[in-house]
Amino acid sequence: MSNTTPRVMAVIPARIASTRLSRKPLLRDTGKYLFQHVYEAVSKARALDAVILATDSEEIAAAARETGVKFEMTSAEHFCGTDRVAEVASRYPSAEIVVNVQGDEPEVRPEDVDLLVKTLVQSETDAATLAAPCPPDRVHDNATVKVVLDLRGRALYFSRSPIPYPRFPSGMPPGRVHLQHAGLYAFRRETLLTFTKLAPTPLERTEGLEQLRLLENGKSIAVGLMEKAPCGIDTPADYQRFLAAWNASSVSA
Repeated sequence: MSNTTPRVMAVIPARIASTRLSRKPLLRDTGKYLFQHVYEAVSKARALDAVILATDSEEIAAAARETGVKFEMTSAEHFCGTDRVAEVASRYPSAEIVVNVQGDEPEVRPEDVDLLVKTLVQSETDAATLAAPCPPDRVHDNATVKVVLDLRGRALYFSRSPIPYPRFPSGMPPGRVHLQHAGLYAFRRETLLTFTKLAPTPLERTEGLEQLRLLENGKSIAVGLMEKAPCGIDTPADYQRFLAAWNASSVSA
């Protein structure tokens, strides 16, 4: 994509430092860099006018040049990926909607990005995200973020705890399931630029979930429902699982 005046753009933040998986964006056992998998998948989304990789790493920038991935350099002082996304978005006044896709989500699907943008466009909310039925074996996993919705499909709360908690032995009502949050976001421009100026909030610090900063400041988040949440790459085991799935799909193709 080469639209210099995008109305809807995606920014993929990627940093070289990672506490659980060293130099994660540059992993290349599939023949493609991890960030390259994300960029190529997101670029297939029909709702986007532009896709940009955002990094403060010269090594990642060099790899982007090598592979033809459009990128922009950002400050090394950012606390989180959303700040990096906001810096890039601030350079594009035409961008009304900005999508944040983490650089460690190689299994993200173009149709999910389209659903995310559609969810925001059709709502009157400040931002949008996605969720999917949570596998039973991950409901009590505190690395899996859960979300509960109001009757309009807006986020009430995000937590690492199993919410809602079934009080009675019968468990969840028929047809209801726990929802796993998928870490993709679409922001209206002013919401994104305002978000980065807000101080971290009490619930955000407690849960370690930056999306709670929006809710604690009275912002609304629409939630689109997808069939399955993509698995991010946080640990060596996550990458090996992705690699096995990639190799299997390559053989079957």
